[in-house]
Amino acid sequence: MPDNTYPEETQTDNHSERSGVNRRQFIRNGVGVAGFAAVGSLLAACTTKDDTAATTLATDTTDITEAILSQSDLPEVEWQMPTSWPGSLIGTIGAGAQIFADEMLKMTGGKFKVTPRVAGELVGGLEVLPTVQNGGAEAGHTASYYYVGLSPAMQFGTAVPFGLTSRQQDAWLYEAGGLDMLRQFYAEEFGLIQFPAGNTGVQMGGWFTKEINSVADLQGLKMRIPGMAGRTFNNLGAEQVTVAGGEIVANIETGAIDAAEWVGPYDDLILGLGQLGQKVYNYHPGWWEPGSTLEIVMKLDTWNALPEEYQAAIENASKAANLGTMAKYDVLNSAALAEVMAVAEIRQFPDDVLSACKTDFEKVLDETAAADGRFKDILGPWREFRDSVQAWHALAETSMLHAFTL
Repeated sequence: MPDNTYPEETQTDNHSERSGVNRRQFIRNGVGVAGFAAVGSLLAACTTKDDTAATTLATDTTDITEAILSQSDLPEVEWQMPTSWPGSLIGTIGAGAQIFADEMLKMTGGKFKVTPRVAGELVGGLEVLPTVQNGGAEAGHTASYYYVGLSPAMQFGTAVPFGLTSRQQDAWLYEAGGLDMLRQFYAEEFGLIQFPAGNTGVQMGGWFTKEINSVADLQGLKMRIPGMAGRTFNNLGAEQVTVAGGEIVANIETGAIDAAEWVGPYDDLILGLGQLGQKVYNYHPGWWEPGSTLEIVMKLDTWNALPEEYQAAIENASKAANLGTMAKYDVLNSAALAEVMAVAEIRQFPDDVLSACKTDFEKVLDETAAADGRFKDILGPWREFRDSVQAWHALAETSMLHAFTL
């Protein structure tokens, strides 16, 4: 992948009784369609015959919501949002930032404007979280595992090797308590709150100039790979190498590295990996990134100071970004796969290699938990959920995919 409260006790009620009716409750509890229809009738009663088109438009629930918000006393807000993504990837991995910004405008009647900034425009791609933490920007769009140097528990916010696919990650975050655990951790350790806002899906295992037919072939292999997975490669005889994304192609061409992972078909082609001009193998799966979540981060104080309506908008705009980014990747990667197959030999990592990597990485998880209490607190319930959901998906999802091949 490119390298570049929430606890109840920390929440404050910034929305004491307002005159009359709480706006968000009015919008939410208007008895669904019937409630909005009543508002539509009220608006219609205030119009003339010449206003027929406007009245018809206003009866749509979305437009009524925006009309109410735009006429309220909610403040106008403008935020700058640095991201970890270069301009070349703003349409894919950076798409979540733009979706979030667009949805915030829609849901607040244009009152809440967020401007995403590509990596390097305001701060470097790996400086997003500390910049937000220090008050240098109101929010940021990044990947938590870039900051495992601050705490290894940051790995859980993005992806854990041999962990959860995008669907499983969403299930863990939204329904199995994962987001609650992470938000408590973020609040207590960094004074931040985070919102899932994008996912790349399972990534490819990378581009190799050497064949990997067994564990022995990992000996001496120099591979560009970030994060905790590099420890397993080192343990099995390979060498983890840190190379910036823009330098990957040059390093492969000169032989400085033998392999490199990036994201998947579409982004890999944008990076130039389809133009190496030599025999290459594109291995899968990228077991270190089975479903990488991206996130919006902001200071907890900033969040708590927002009107309740804006908090609801942020929660929902983030979910739209989370869904939209994954959908975009599935469309783009499906179309780009044929081009990758034309320039590289697609191969699956041999079973003995995957087994050795998984066995070793489970030990890495245990070693990390033994050394870090925060990591240990999350690892236990995360592992329990992983084993449960993967048993279910191995039954239902795998057999369905097998049926397509018959």
